[in-house]
Amino acid sequence: MALGLAKKGSSRNIAVERKNLITVCRFSVKTLLEKYTAEPIDDSSEEFVNFAAILEQILSHRFKGPVSWFSSDGQRGFWDYIRLACSKVPNNCVSSIENMENISTSRAKGRAWIRVALMEKRMSEYISTALRDTRTTRRFYDDGAIMLREESTVLTGMLIGLSAIDFRYFCLKGEVMDGKTPVVIDYTPYLKFTQSYDYLSEEEERGSVESSTSEDSSPEHPYLPLVTDEDSWYNKWRKMEQKFRIVYAQKGYLEELVRLRESQLKDLEAENKRLKLRLEEVMVQNQLEKRELEGVILELQEQLSPALVAVPGAEHPPLPQDGADPLREPAAGPALQGDGDTLGEPVAIAGDPQRQ
Repeated sequence: MALGLAKKGSSRNIAVERKNLITVCRFSVKTLLEKYTAEPIDDSSEEFVNFAAILEQILSHRFKGPVSWFSSDGQRGFWDYIRLACSKVPNNCVSSIENMENISTSRAKGRAWIRVALMEKRMSEYISTALRDTRTTRRFYDDGAIMLREESTVLTGMLIGLSAIDFRYFCLKGEVMDGKTPVVIDYTPYLKFTQSYDYLSEEEERGSVESSTSEDSSPEHPYLPLVTDEDSWYNKWRKMEQKFRIVYAQKGYLEELVRLRESQLKDLEAENKRLKLRLEEVMVQNQLEKRELEGVILELQEQLSPALVAVPGAEHPPLPQDGADPLREPAAGPALQGDGDTLGEPVAIAGDPQRQ
């Protein structure tokens, strides 16, 4: 009973971890898009630093084993998985990162890969290709990891929107790239508290409005904002401008998503056409082999039919003696004389003029 409760609690904790990481990643992508509409993004931007930390946590979620014999520093990180699973991506950056002189640890190479993939605008392509290699993914991740669950599909969809951002100001050096400093996610930008006045009842709101109209009385609720018409219009304009920028960034995200889906659809159509042609070839080859086998069977039947003919008056043909060939006719022996006990001249037959 206690073991079952502990297992249930562990599953619940893993599910909450996945939900938290995916949710905060969605917020991080949104803040990056909003930041990009106002100014360029480099590796010192707080929004990017937080996003890189979140993505590193996602790729390291329930990663198998801390030690690896094939890593240069002996520590096993998500770079070891990316290096193998993304090797099939055309024109990938894996070999370039492996050959970097100032980056030696597995963690540093993983962080360098995140920055290079963003600069190439191919982060979603890398992750999608890695997820299709299910054998390698299960080799590196434990059950319950984000990379093994449906949240991985949500992750690739979110990363498509980053293709609308121009990441050109990254420096693959510094303390962050040394791989010794662990990443820490800053949750405060995603926990903004908005003042709400829903706690006021209708009577209190009505009373506050009446009291505010009188000159002698002061507002009953000092938290109610008092703004002029000019400030109000300016705030409205700022909000509309911010919404426009967000919608514009979302437009770029949707266009990139449509482009990716069209590319995937073309690839699937080409694969479907290739499989249909292959199926037709296999069917034609099957028919030819079937006809050849039928001809061979008929030829064998014709060759075996004389040997299967039964001897008249007997159910089976007599077996040969001393290994003789049953199909060969018996040799003609000498004629018997008289009673057949001695050999000699042929017996004369009465009425034969030649014998007489």
